[in-house]
Amino acid sequence: MNTGMVKKFKIVYLTPALYIAGGVERVLTIKANYLAEQLGYDVTIILTEGCDKPLFYKLSEKIKVINLNIGFEELWTCSFVKKIFVYLKKQRQFKKALTKELMDIRPDVTVSLLRREINFINDIPDGSRKIGELHINRANYRNFNTQNVGLFKHLFAKFWSHNLVSHLRRLDKLVVLTEKDREAWGELDNVIAIPDPLSLYPKMVSPLTEKRVVAVARYSHEKGIDLLLQAWAIAEKRVPGWRLDVYGDGDRIPYNQLIEDLRIDSSRCELHGRTDNVEAEYVNSSIFVLSSRFEGFGMVLTEAMACGLPVVSFDCPWGPRSIITDGDDGLLVENGNVEALADGLIRLMGDADLRHSMAANGIKNVQRFSIDYIADCWKELFESIVR
Repeated sequence: MNTGMVKKFKIVYLTPALYIAGGVERVLTIKANYLAEQLGYDVTIILTEGCDKPLFYKLSEKIKVINLNIGFEELWTCSFVKKIFVYLKKQRQFKKALTKELMDIRPDVTVSLLRREINFINDIPDGSRKIGELHINRANYRNFNTQNVGLFKHLFAKFWSHNLVSHLRRLDKLVVLTEKDREAWGELDNVIAIPDPLSLYPKMVSPLTEKRVVAVARYSHEKGIDLLLQAWAIAEKRVPGWRLDVYGDGDRIPYNQLIEDLRIDSSRCELHGRTDNVEAEYVNSSIFVLSSRFEGFGMVLTEAMACGLPVVSFDCPWGPRSIITDGDDGLLVENGNVEALADGLIRLMGDADLRHSMAANGIKNVQRFSIDYIADCWKELFESIVR
């Protein structure tokens, strides 16, 4: 890319923490590094948590990190009623500290990852254009569980939901990950879609010789590992000789119990913790499976496809459909349909030619998410709103 005529914007990103090995943290690091290193932008990241913890992903030395040390994570241990009072106190501290930093920095653009600052970011008179960047689909953004709760919590959730749209409407732009999610914000006219960038550029791709299916996901309800194991209980009996390996953070105990309850062959199905070399796990596998109930995007799909794996995925809201071309570089199956997921796995496990053709198409198709292209989309956005 020719950076000779690129305007050197001053950009501030707002996010809670960077010590976590999460997808949002990884994407922010990739983009910020590119903007600082390749486009020469002046990039600052402002955090509120983890001041005593190292950053998980490597940031460019050209990027400045400011930690306001607000400590919102204290809310995790509070009762709901106490949480309100602690939140309001910390929110006042956060607004005061963030306002001071932005008034000192005077950025061209402030990008909020739409956490607690969305309540006041539009009112800070630092002169910057304000962008919201949303990494989860609308249906699951700030998804308060209001079933079987008291009236107070129900009213609080309703109040927040009504307030949210008014805050988002005042942003210069709201950036979501998929066209489907852009359509979900129909009452707003400032929404655009820019997908996450590809996070892996492997030196080699899978030879597709191992009879191994791999999944990479947190052990949490939204990632659907319970649904995957139900599908695997069907598939392992139909196509012997294959194994399933799952990698991720979280509590594996209930899922290991499910393996026993489903009478899955534990010698061919193992639940691992997070891997520090996910690329090696992709390359040593022949199929990738995604069983999420919902996704903001599905970065693991692009990683697996870049490493030469055909993929099988639930057609969940909203990410997989924006990545996978069904029948070309992977298989999309009805969301939540365990039998359909099993059938997709069985189909790929039993057809080497199909695996190879889908893998080749995936390697080619996934390049549309390259950081060069995605950064160019962001550059055009910045240039369109900064006057």
